Amino acid sequence: MSPEALKIEQYIPTDALKPYVKALMIIESDKQTENRLLPDTSIVLAFRLRGNVTDLSQDAGNNLSSSVITGLRRSVRFLSYDKQTANLLVIFREGGAAALFKEPLHEFFSKSTPLDEFIPSGQLQLIEEQLDEAGNNQQKVAVVERFLLSRLNEKRADQLINHAMQQIRLANGNIKIRNLAASMAISIDPFEKRFRRVAGISPKQFADTIRLRNLIKQYSASENLTGIALEAGYFDQAHFIKDFRTFTGLAPQQFFRSAAWW
Repeated sequence: MSPEALKIEQYIPTDALKPYVKALMIIESDKQTENRLLPDTSIVLAFRLRGNVTDLSQDAGNNLSSSVITGLRRSVRFLSYDKQTANLLVIFREGGAAALFKEPLHEFFSKSTPLDEFIPSGQLQLIEEQLDEAGNNQQKVAVVERFLLSRLNEKRADQLINHAMQQIRLANGNIKIRNLAASMAISIDPFEKRFRRVAGISPKQFADTIRLRNLIKQYSASENLTGIALEAGYFDQAHFIKDFRTFTGLAPQQFFRSAAWW
């Protein structure tokens, strides 16, 4: 599936949400289609506006709930959209969801969890009713932003972990986690525990995700793939190919020849 098969509207969050939310998106599909989603570093909150979405990944194969929070993952994900499907997505900044959910974010890892497990069912029902009654997409976005603002707790921010995530991104994921922890005067075990709670994934998995997404983004057919992998910090081709298959579902050459992805 090509992303062009979907109609996508992107909205900039209100100022109070900008430190935590990267964007809000409304994605519509007029015909049945499938999508390949590569692992990313943003937790996503999704509200179904109409239609049906099925998770085809590995053991899933079930219809997703109408309102879900999707954690980070290490492997590719496949979604199937029915005809006339529309979803409103909240794309959190790295670690941003920690300011709105008191639950440790690693509890969401590799899962799409119904939102009614974390907020009262009556409150969720009201939000879904307001979304249904909203006259246009801007009004639907406003409904979700009001919900997000009602949960915002800026005191939950962990500045040490936020700094660590910035350092990992600046290094394009090619960084030794133990050295990073030492540079911030924190031992590795408490660092990893805090990181998983805030980011929703271990620091190594976070770095691996950034490293592979950056490698894919920078890839050019005119360049040698082995050389690009070496520059990204892979010293073993077999290890690189194994990680790449887990990440994309395909071998590198096959992926770059044919895959459409997000």
